Amino acid sequence: MNDIETMSANSDLQRLDFNTPALQRKRRIRALKDNLARWYVSIGGLAVLGAICLIFFYLAQVVTPMFQGAEMEARDAQQPAWLAEAGEPLLLAMEEQNQVALRLGDDGVVRFFSVPRGELIRTVDLPLPTGTRVVSVGQDTPGNRRMVLGLDNGQVLVAEHNYKLTYPEGKKTITPQVDFPFGEAPLNLDPEGRPIEHAAISLNGKTLMVAGATDGVLHALRIAATENMLTGETTLEEERLQLPQLSEPIKALRIDPRQTWLFAVSGRASVDVFDLRRKQLNGRYKLLEGKGEITTVAPLLGGISLMVGNSTGGIGQWFMVRGAEGQSELKRVRSFQLGEQPIVQIIPEERRKGFLALDSAGELGIFHSTAHRTLLTEQVAKGAAMAALSPRATRLLVESDGQLQRFVIDNPHPEISWSALWGKVWYESYPEPDYIWQSTSATGDFEPKLSLSPLAFGTLKAAFYAMLLAAPLAICAAFYTAYFMAPSLRRKVKPVIELMEALPTVILGFFAGLFLAPFLENHLPGIFSLLMLTPIGILLAAWAWSRLPERVRLSVPDGWEAVLLIPVILAVGWGSIAASGYLENWLFNGDMRHWLSHEMGIPFDQRNALVIGLAMGFAVIPTIYSIAEDAVFSVPKSLTLGSLALGATPWQTLTRVVLLTASPGIFSALMIGMGRAVGETMIVLMATGNTPIMEMNIFEGMRTLAANVAVEMPESEVGSTHYRVLFLAAMVLLMFTFVMNTLAELIRQRLRRKYASL
Repeated sequence: MNDIETMSANSDLQRLDFNTPALQRKRRIRALKDNLARWYVSIGGLAVLGAICLIFFYLAQVVTPMFQGAEMEARDAQQPAWLAEAGEPLLLAMEEQNQVALRLGDDGVVRFFSVPRGELIRTVDLPLPTGTRVVSVGQDTPGNRRMVLGLDNGQVLVAEHNYKLTYPEGKKTITPQVDFPFGEAPLNLDPEGRPIEHAAISLNGKTLMVAGATDGVLHALRIAATENMLTGETTLEEERLQLPQLSEPIKALRIDPRQTWLFAVSGRASVDVFDLRRKQLNGRYKLLEGKGEITTVAPLLGGISLMVGNSTGGIGQWFMVRGAEGQSELKRVRSFQLGEQPIVQIIPEERRKGFLALDSAGELGIFHSTAHRTLLTEQVAKGAAMAALSPRATRLLVESDGQLQRFVIDNPHPEISWSALWGKVWYESYPEPDYIWQSTSATGDFEPKLSLSPLAFGTLKAAFYAMLLAAPLAICAAFYTAYFMAPSLRRKVKPVIELMEALPTVILGFFAGLFLAPFLENHLPGIFSLLMLTPIGILLAAWAWSRLPERVRLSVPDGWEAVLLIPVILAVGWGSIAASGYLENWLFNGDMRHWLSHEMGIPFDQRNALVIGLAMGFAVIPTIYSIAEDAVFSVPKSLTLGSLALGATPWQTLTRVVLLTASPGIFSALMIGMGRAVGETMIVLMATGNTPIMEMNIFEGMRTLAANVAVEMPESEVGSTHYRVLFLAAMVLLMFTFVMNTLAELIRQRLRRKYASL
């Protein structure tokens, strides 16, 4: 009978037609939907990858120009007739508009001429005493036009070349002139009337310092201008400084802008540094080791650094540094090499810490001191020459063999190099090399400090302390919720924790900066007590619970035991904060912050890494928890039940089966949480002091890459070096996230393959 029924059923199935038009149409529609979904997902994924690539290439396009060298283009040479009768040049200079240049000859005549055409515009005869001539010229710090002329009768003349800009009939006109701010009468520097072979000048406020050298004898004259508030008359008070004399011929003199140090280069390769305030010798320093001798000396912008050129084509940067015992010493900071011929002229830029060097063979080099970078070397003359650089460092004028050669310089970003961005740099007036980020300053002679190292360090520091709090809590909470908690309680707890992720980070940052930071400062002992006593209180509560009668323990439904810990945690927290003041008085003499700073030597800032760890850890917990909990909950129940059936305890099943199976998801949760912490902006922006320091101290703040971009991008000039460095910071952040996520995916896939057999 059963066989007959089976045969009847098979015959009925054979009579069914699975190829009806309706079924064919349904299959075609389903196939179309599958194809559309596949293409939609593929195009969406490719679009995301394309967008990321476009962002990367855009950032690279903005950043790349910083690492390109300088370019120089020659213009037509000029050979004006007046140049042949002008004598030997002592000084060559240009004004800011690149239209008018100055040439001072040894005949004591200042000639102003047109830079584009080479035509003579004006000549000015200096008010020199009859029968005297100019034998030396000294210039003040780069950026001003003040100079001192040493005469062959022991006198000096202080002059200044200026350029008056007017618009008669709507046409721009530049009128050059020579002014004498301290009078047209020369100043007597050498009472014996010997020629001033070398001269130096420095004006600090209303005090003028002039120095000169005659036959190895040093002379220094301080002139203070005092203005009568009632009559408006200005009185000049002269003071002649008595300085120790040198035994070797002097080659160059320089005075620092604060009129503290006088540098006298003498002999073959030595410099004597005089303390002008104490009127004594600070020390004698060797500038060059081995063969060769010093050929030229020039200050950098600001006058702090001395650039010393030698006969072997080398250039050294030196400045005064305070030593370990408080004594100032002259230190060699970095070196440059142009060629093998003697350096005859060093031309500092007037707005940056760059300089140009010209050797006796006519080879020119463009350098930047802070970046320790050689940007260009090029032949500009066939032999000895004199050059002048425009104030904006965009034009170069070279006089050689009776002709004038013009060059156009394109050097927009000399401050950037790999060492300046990531290495320790010895900045001016700093005692040692350091990592510093300081993008702006109130002075024009600012040395750019654009090290990304403290920003990258601050980013990792903030992420580390946030993950130190968030990772254990989130992972343990995910394990308990997915594995031990009752399903009804899990359906209430998990949405609440995931809802925390929707809380705006600006609110968290506002709360952390205005409430949490001062609260932690005022309750430091209580906070540390809370962090230490909370796990102890939980363990004690668990031990006490295990010792209760079985009927009491069974009265609580399975999986609801964690609710009993809420009053325990609240009690521990209240007790720790309440006892904070007593602990501070008992252990730290009433001020834990003072004890940390003065007794332990640990600096303390109110907005510090502890605040960031708590606030940003709170923001990262939901991200890690949600992904990790889903990974643990997705472990097949068959694995768990099989392990328990074989005699394993729930804890053994969790650590040896569930943890290994869910490890790819847990690792992804940690990496995504780390990425969230690295890219966080508003919390670190509002809850830290934004101090770019490289200290792992939990009581000090930091500045992150993301926060730095958010703070400084609105204030940066579009296209400037600062602007491009901020884009580089964004690119570093993107690359860090990309590399971290790629490694995380590779490790996740490897873990999945390894534990797929469980």
